[in-house]
Amino acid sequence: MAAKAAYASGVVEMLKEDHAKVKELFEEFESAEGQEQAEIAATAISELEIHAELEEKLIYPAIREAIDDSDMMNEAVEEHHLVHVLIAELKKLKPKDEKFHAKFTVLSELVKHHIEEEEGEMLPEAERHDIDWDALEVAVMKKKETLMAKSSKKPGMKSKSSSKSSRRS
Repeated sequence: MAAKAAYASGVVEMLKEDHAKVKELFEEFESAEGQEQAEIAATAISELEIHAELEEKLIYPAIREAIDDSDMMNEAVEEHHLVHVLIAELKKLKPKDEKFHAKFTVLSELVKHHIEEEEGEMLPEAERHDIDWDALEVAVMKKKETLMAKSSKKPGMKSKSSSKSSRRS
């Protein structure tokens, strides 16, 4: 049983690192103002889009196939749907718009709830099952690299989190 968890750790650790990164961005957003707040929101949105695509296209299908809990998986997919709706609405607003802050706060609350359920229920359950974690990790990392390269080429999508983490070291 421990061997399975060890194999899972690459994918699970990457997910947890992504979760920690967006939670930190949500906290930074609250204390920031003006242009800095707009940049933090843009970074968080970019991170969430990449993370969601990895989960929806690669990770969730592998987990769904292995575990017998379609209710949990369906709820996770629906939470992702709401995240996409909020992101689409945020992209239509200017960060100075009075609705932007409220909508971003709702996104933050939804994502934090989703993370709690994923880390508290779904991932521990998945780690107890036979999933080809090595193959999944290779596919996820390759796709993530591609998505991050694409994202960095979008106008206004700077990787603020990378420069910030290097400043803290």
